[in-house]
Parts: sequence; structure tokens; C-alpha cells
Amino acid sequence: MKYLFAAVLALGTVAGFSAAEAAGGCGPGWHRGPYGGCQPNRRVVVRPAAPVVVVRPAAPAVVVRPGRVCPYGTVWRYGRCRAY
Repeated sequence: MKYLFAAVLALGTVAGFSAAEAAGGCGPGWHRGPYGGCQPNRRVVVRPAAPVVVVRPAAPAVVVRPGRVCPYGTVWRYGRCRAY
């Protein structure tokens, strides 16, 4: 009799769990986020890699530093705009 009771208890425990409880109570297709809210599961899509095409640049890039622009009547000296 006690084996029958143990078997019924074990089956009831296993049958009580479902996918919604395994997902944190959010339901199938959802999971708990870092702040406790339900978020949809994202599917991972694997696409084949495209062939690599190497293109030679026409000319190297030239970077020019813009000049300082001070208001009329001032010049750039000692790290800031100063009057003449």
C-alpha cells in the first residue's frame, strides 16, 4: 500500500510541472528577463556566409583637422580666442 501511495505521489509531482512553470510562469515561447518581466524567446537564424569580395581602394583617405574659428576681432592664442 505504501508503494502505491509513493507511486501516486511521484506521478502527481511529475504531472504537476508544465512548460509554463519551466519558463518561469510566462508560458510557452516566453521567458523571464533580467528584471523579472516576461520576454518572447528569440529564434536564432543561421544564414550561410556570403563570399568575401576584396576591393582595392582608389586612394588613401586624407583627414584634415578643421581650423579654429574665432569671432571677429579675436585671434586664437594660448588655447582660446583672445582679443587683439
